[in-house]
Amino acid sequence: MTRRPARFLPRRHRASRPLRRLAALLLAVALLPLVPATAHAADPPEPPPSAPAARTMVAAMQPGWNLGNTYDAIPDETSWGNPPVTRALFRKLRSQGFRSIRVPVTWGIHQGAGPAYTIDPAWMAKVRQVVDWALDEHLYVLLNMHHDSWMWVNNLSTDHDAVLARYDATWTQIAAEFRDEPSKLVFESINEPTFSGSSGDDENYRLLAELDREFHRIVRGSGGANAHRLLVLPTLYTNSDQGRLDALAVELTALHDPMVATTIHFYGFWPFSVNIAGYTRFDVTVQQDLTDQFDRVYNTFVAHGVPVIVGEYALLAYDPDRPGIIERGEQRKYFEFLGNYARKRRLTTMLWDAGQFLNRDTLQWRDPELFAQIRSSWTTRSGTASTDQVFLPKSSPITSQTLTLNTNGTDFQGLRYGSRNLLKGRDYTLSGDRLTLTSAALTELAGDRAYGVDATLQARFSRGVPWRIDLIGYDPPALSDAAGNTDGLTIPTRFRGDQLATMEATYDSDGGNAGPASWTPYQQWDSAFTAYTGDSVKLTADFVNSLKDGSPATLTFHFWSGATVTYHVTRTDTTVTGTTA
Repeated sequence: MTRRPARFLPRRHRASRPLRRLAALLLAVALLPLVPATAHAADPPEPPPSAPAARTMVAAMQPGWNLGNTYDAIPDETSWGNPPVTRALFRKLRSQGFRSIRVPVTWGIHQGAGPAYTIDPAWMAKVRQVVDWALDEHLYVLLNMHHDSWMWVNNLSTDHDAVLARYDATWTQIAAEFRDEPSKLVFESINEPTFSGSSGDDENYRLLAELDREFHRIVRGSGGANAHRLLVLPTLYTNSDQGRLDALAVELTALHDPMVATTIHFYGFWPFSVNIAGYTRFDVTVQQDLTDQFDRVYNTFVAHGVPVIVGEYALLAYDPDRPGIIERGEQRKYFEFLGNYARKRRLTTMLWDAGQFLNRDTLQWRDPELFAQIRSSWTTRSGTASTDQVFLPKSSPITSQTLTLNTNGTDFQGLRYGSRNLLKGRDYTLSGDRLTLTSAALTELAGDRAYGVDATLQARFSRGVPWRIDLIGYDPPALSDAAGNTDGLTIPTRFRGDQLATMEATYDSDGGNAGPASWTPYQQWDSAFTAYTGDSVKLTADFVNSLKDGSPATLTFHFWSGATVTYHVTRTDTTVTGTTA
């Protein structure tokens, strides 16, 4: 991503910044697997291996955590909803198993005019204090230049000399401030580099290589501990397409510095990460995207002795205050798989946390089960299943229900309800990887089958964390007629225990796709529709304004129980009507 949205904060905390450019870039990246990646060179270069000390250091940084939306926030530390940083935060992170902290910093908004571009001494002191706190807690620290990448560094192609002078002045000051810090402090040249007005990738590669050369020259020349400090260099956009990786390999060959590591970012297969095009599950396609990217990084760098840091990872649409975009069990499967495969490929990972994982007011995890899954993935595998939800109809007899276990190399140990172990043969049966819950056990556990979660089971395995299975009472959802305008349409909805998965939209006239994502009938959650309250589904202004005037469209709402509900909408000038018939 070329620009960091304040993407993981609750709505009341998100900064108001344009995201259309980001969405366009992410869409382009998401579609890349459909086209073979073009390598930067006919024969991929082999970069010189880093020193053993560099590889040892990067391995010791695993796992890492990002102090996101804080010192990178605009204009100041608390502007994007997080509280001031305290040393207690780093104590907490260390106690939870983290070994490194990435400190993203936006410097440009705290600088004076050229030619000195002096960094505000109070801002520098604040950053220094946070770095020292983390170091004092025996954490590695990765310090970078963050949103400057799209705020002014991106103009390097069109305003070359002025941008380069400012970049040099900024890193000269940072290097001088931290020159005597211990080796556990690491520098990253630039976050998610991007360039405006360039002629294309070849020029972009040259511009990034020039920045990295300047960064390397300034830091190494500043003396002190900087002479041998570990330096981290990103690919273009911190993207892991083969051409980006090859271009960085060429850079490393030219620099020939043994204390260098590389970095990419990873937020999953884009359609899954934002819930568009029907990618609601962590399926084979989503897994393949992850393994392909990590394999390319491994083969280009790690296999040749160059360590790699996944400087940011998460899911783009993960936000516990906006539940439903990515279903909870699918999130858990993603993080379990990612942690394991990163370990397999010897990649150091740093969780992007803008406040959506750790509540920095209370220093408690917002979703303890999800964090337990992430933490477990650092060292071992966990068993999962095809779903974490078993829907039981309230208005008809309960029948047995079957799930497919993904043991991931573990052994299934049994099912537990609270402190009670369920009995194999009576409460459940197991045939290969097929776990069947008997109708008798489900009837007992569900009780009066009130709408919503009636009971929670745990599938236990020989390693890792248990897999949660919710027994949910439901009836098919019911939608009602509604009227709205170009600000959107609120559809009264009785969910009756069910949960919305996705929405399909097509025109009645020709079956063509309806909605802002014209390339797929399955529209994007948040962009086209939402379902955050228990009483309605909302069609966004973007969705209703994208509808052809006077052309009826049919919506199919897909729910996690498997139920589908058909609905009809028509926009006539500024009026929008919705009907069930």
